[in-house]
Amino acid sequence: MSDAPIAIVGAGPAGLIAAEILSAAGKRVVVYERMPSVARKFLMAGRGGLNLTHSEDFERFLTRFHEAAPQLQPILEGFTPTDLIAWANGLGAETFIGSSGRVFPKAMKASPLLRAWLARLSAQGVEIRTRATWLGWDHEGALCFDESGERKTLQPKATLFALGGASWPRLGADGSWRAAFEARGVEVAPFQPANVGYTVDWSEHLRTRFAGHALKNIAIRHRSRTSLGEAMITAYGIEGGAIYALTADLRATAPTGIRIDLRPDLRLQHVVEKLRKAKRGDTLSSSLRKTLGLSPAAIALVYENGPPPRDPEQLTELIKAIPITLKAPHGIERAISTAGGVAWSAVDEHLQLRAIPNTYVAGEMLDWEAPTGGYLLQASFATGVWAARAMLNR
Repeated sequence: MSDAPIAIVGAGPAGLIAAEILSAAGKRVVVYERMPSVARKFLMAGRGGLNLTHSEDFERFLTRFHEAAPQLQPILEGFTPTDLIAWANGLGAETFIGSSGRVFPKAMKASPLLRAWLARLSAQGVEIRTRATWLGWDHEGALCFDESGERKTLQPKATLFALGGASWPRLGADGSWRAAFEARGVEVAPFQPANVGYTVDWSEHLRTRFAGHALKNIAIRHRSRTSLGEAMITAYGIEGGAIYALTADLRATAPTGIRIDLRPDLRLQHVVEKLRKAKRGDTLSSSLRKTLGLSPAAIALVYENGPPPRDPEQLTELIKAIPITLKAPHGIERAISTAGGVAWSAVDEHLQLRAIPNTYVAGEMLDWEAPTGGYLLQASFATGVWAARAMLNR
């Protein structure tokens, strides 16, 4: 047992950052990954520029994690957005803060950062075994793996699971670990789609002409909450950051209604005044484009529920609160992330499973959710760091 390694199951951000910390402290670490290559979801995030974290003040940052904020607070304080930025810079991935406060590598992709990271792990002696599917535990509590068709077992010094939630199954996270954990007495909250689009019964005109068009700089209101940002019209409904920020509330009430403000930067009276200055002879569509700068997709939304009123006051009320009915969230396989996972009551303050000593959990396996904007990666890194430090101090 003295020569046994620490096993990390799952080679996403949480697992790899834990491997880095443990190996830097001189521990022998073996990382197991069932896919042919590591960090596939991380690389997918790089297609959107790799939003690593967010620069907003910490108190506001913490609110993004909803009910899990109390449990995550010490963990996020232990590895802050500033720490993540410094870590990326240390790997040669210099970062910048975008206009929305989001933090990106200047390269706007994940591959250079991942290459430098894997080189560091290799230099620190981390062994990564791909095509190694975790099967569960045997009757003696050893980890069982299928490695390229060969069954192998391991009794590690300690184990960290970082297998992700249940979104993007084709990239490796499918939640299939749940049954094995529950069989060992670990409480797992049911998976639900988070950061996911919603089905809307668009008109044929909107669906065929404007699917794939963005609604930029809008506000979406649902009950007492408002989200600013961007959304995308799809053939099946609507998705995007402004929707994702409201996911937890929308999911709990679907089917539900939202209101879209196409010009949240303008007061009602300001919009009315602009509309009154519209050029005589212009069509309404032309007036909306010229006076308010609305995009063709936004103008189509104004017409979606029937001919809009011509009266400036009534038209303004519509533009500032277009009603949309969201029928249901899209399936979990189309979600960017998931809610649900290992319950907080099932782990101690070190993220060690109460039911299985020397076994830790990190990343999206835990029951938390957050919108896009850098929050998902930040918490995944931070929980990996927290668990690794606990493993060093045990």
